[in-house]
Amino acid sequence: MKIVMAITVLLSTTINAQIKNATTEQVKIYGNCGMCKAKIEKAGSIKKIANVDWNHDTQMATLTYDSKKTNQDEILKRIALAGYDSDKFLAPDDVYSNLHGCCQYDRVAKTSANKEADAAAASEDHSNHDHSGTTATETQKENQLEAVFDKYFGVKDALIASDGSKAAIVSKELLTAVNAVKMDKLDMEVHTVWMKVLNTIKEDAEHISDTKDVKHQRDHFATLSKDMYTLIKASRYETPVYFQFCPMFNDGKGANWLSKEAAVKNPYYGAAMLSCGKIVETIK
Repeated sequence: MKIVMAITVLLSTTINAQIKNATTEQVKIYGNCGMCKAKIEKAGSIKKIANVDWNHDTQMATLTYDSKKTNQDEILKRIALAGYDSDKFLAPDDVYSNLHGCCQYDRVAKTSANKEADAAAASEDHSNHDHSGTTATETQKENQLEAVFDKYFGVKDALIASDGSKAAIVSKELLTAVNAVKMDKLDMEVHTVWMKVLNTIKEDAEHISDTKDVKHQRDHFATLSKDMYTLIKASRYETPVYFQFCPMFNDGKGANWLSKEAAVKNPYYGAAMLSCGKIVETIK
């Protein structure tokens, strides 16, 4: 047993040493068994970025992560999406119900948001109600991605003008908006999509911001637009958005983009073929 514990400590130390800007925290994650341990640690860990070590006896997890690349909320949300509650994030009911029978722990956790809602209901305090029909919490959720979409549209406009310098500047602003998103304010459905597209959105935005070469920027704008389409379909925008298509780009394979205007203004060719394209979907 002592040998096993020593090996475990050694492995943990080796893994954690690979993580830069390391922050270590302990949080409670609900589960039952060794199978839960494997799933929790796999869901929360990312090579060289985050490591999760969960103890099924105490239900306490040690999180070690690169604080410049991720945070506790991101880790706990990934674990929740795998079926395991924490005191901050609850697993979707359907994911929990699909866990193996031995893994279906007693669900006693309530998130901070749940607790605040219960307290508000118990006090019957209507002083903070928004009688317009939309609560402050709902508004926060809706607004979390607004800046991300707006900066995307800014990059699009710069590429329409074939202005590589402007596209690079706005793309840096897009990265700032992406990093400012408070994921705990996102609905679970939107968060699921956000986690799938986050890394590639960052990668494409970084490529666009690191150069003034419009051709290279347009190549990455094509893949950025795919992810933005997936994201805006899940979260919606405050006004109709037009999903448009250019059949000529990428040697005739074509590429899409999103626009707030119905009029086609092609970001892949600019003035050379400004009106080339069509609307293929209106997102409302």
